[in-house]
Amino acid sequence: MRNLFGGGDTKGSSRGSDAGRTPRHSSGWNELLKYLRGQESLRILDIGPTSSTNINYITSLGHSIYMANVVEEASKPEWLTPGEPGEEPRFNVEGFLQSNLNFSGRKFDVVILWDTVDYLPEPLLAPVFARIHEVLQSGGLMLAFFHATTGPDNVFCRYHLTDTDVVEMQRAGNYPLLHIFSNRKIENMLSEFSNYRFFLAKDSLREVIITR
Repeated sequence: MRNLFGGGDTKGSSRGSDAGRTPRHSSGWNELLKYLRGQESLRILDIGPTSSTNINYITSLGHSIYMANVVEEASKPEWLTPGEPGEEPRFNVEGFLQSNLNFSGRKFDVVILWDTVDYLPEPLLAPVFARIHEVLQSGGLMLAFFHATTGPDNVFCRYHLTDTDVVEMQRAGNYPLLHIFSNRKIENMLSEFSNYRFFLAKDSLREVIITR
């Protein structure tokens, strides 16, 4: 199983260095942090570039953490299969999910999605949300970010958690921003979840706390 770690950063820990980090206030993280502090032994799924900071912080709270870097994986040409003559190549959705979001029966109490879906190919959007819905415990929480506008500052980032209402953003690659979703589109993608709450932000990111 690729890109899945629990309880420790088993490779690439140098990627979590302090270089180039930019602090950002996050009302969504502040809300989720209150929940994490009030619970014990939760299982957290962090869907984003591996951050040793996140691993260390979540485990310091007494929880376990698993990580899946699906944007990096989705950009690889190996997932494209030739279509019929004259057709575009097709994305191997089932193969991708089996290799990158197969948790061997594990269920999670919290998912931190970051802005991952803004960088995923269209064929993966609905299947990824369906898989998250499948592995998130009933009543479990998910924090997701969505870009509201395009611009030169919209670069793919690794997000580092802190013990405050701030998350630290660090450029993590040159993956193109593929989607700008309206609130209605976001609501449609979250239709299988029981509840969601949008948070206002002063920058180009929308934040949403979603309940399974």
